[in-house]
Amino acid sequence: MSDSRLPHMDIDTPAHGVPSPLLTSADLAGTELPNRIVMAPMTRLRADTSGVPQPIMAQYYAQRASAGLIVSEGISPSVRGQQYLTEPGLFSEEQVAGWTPVTAAVHAAGGRIFAQIMHAGRNGHPDNRIDGGQPEAPSAVPLTRPLHTLDGKIDPVMPRAMTTADIRAAIDDHAAAARAALRAGFDGVEIHSANSYLPHQFLADNTNLRDDAYGGSPTAHARFVVELTEAVADAVGADRVGLRIAPGNPENEITEADPAPVYRALLSAVDPLGLAYLHVTDNPDYPALDDLRPRWRGTLIGNTGEHEATTRESAERLIRDRRADLVSVGRPFISNPDLPERVAAGIAWAPIREKNFHYTSGPRGYIDYPAAREVVAG
Repeated sequence: MSDSRLPHMDIDTPAHGVPSPLLTSADLAGTELPNRIVMAPMTRLRADTSGVPQPIMAQYYAQRASAGLIVSEGISPSVRGQQYLTEPGLFSEEQVAGWTPVTAAVHAAGGRIFAQIMHAGRNGHPDNRIDGGQPEAPSAVPLTRPLHTLDGKIDPVMPRAMTTADIRAAIDDHAAAARAALRAGFDGVEIHSANSYLPHQFLADNTNLRDDAYGGSPTAHARFVVELTEAVADAVGADRVGLRIAPGNPENEITEADPAPVYRALLSAVDPLGLAYLHVTDNPDYPALDDLRPRWRGTLIGNTGEHEATTRESAERLIRDRRADLVSVGRPFISNPDLPERVAAGIAWAPIREKNFHYTSGPRGYIDYPAAREVVAG
């Protein structure tokens, strides 16, 4: 296996003798990171139909352990939060046991890994849940596009509007999943409040039509995420918790006409908690990094991959311009398991060969991308 874009060179020698700001160390809530490159969470669907991680996942994450920090794929905190049957979970002891060799493999390779806790909300479907239950959401507002299942595309269903008891249960589920993540050996957890998942549905205009304490004003729209973050921080310690947001991201038909007031209210409430980091996906329609960076005193992870392909140059720019302390990189980590090493040597990033194998169950397109050293040696 080879990549014609890779020059045959000594990959221990930095290209042109110019050090990259991505390769400087950083402190993350008392943990020293060897570089500022974060592997972003990416759905890969290699668990079994009970949400139990499979051995192949340990190899996948260990291959990428040179990242300053790995944030895992989205992990369901409960049956209620499932989006896909083969999405891994953290709500059974079998799932915890399945994650344990994954985190051990990352640590053995010198890495650090946070578990991203992801509740699907209205993105769920009975055919994608172990219990066949109806999805829940802030309000009864359905998706219009078809959803993916193991049997192919299927029409979405009407989600059930959450009661205050449902809201409390979802918060408790996240806290329980966070505790389970630490038992499984994760170094911390990331709350997925971005990209159309349940917390984002509370933050957004069109998915939250509530007129109670969880909807209406910017502060009320932010309340669920604030309470959720506080509960997870209480469960495992704020220094083990990250929060991901993507203001203005229209993924899965999310609408946020004026994100700024809601996200400013959110940050004013969670900034004093002392979280490990805030993970922000930027958006050209609302430059969240520019608006929110001055409002956040802790570590900020920046991501621009939703609206432009991440390159070494664009990632370095985020650090040099002080718009972020760390940079998360998604798809390039699929085909470049040793991305920091390639940055150090100035080696071109290998392209993804076959996009049809992102969400399958086998090794193809998952663990079969070589490290640069393997290519050079070959």
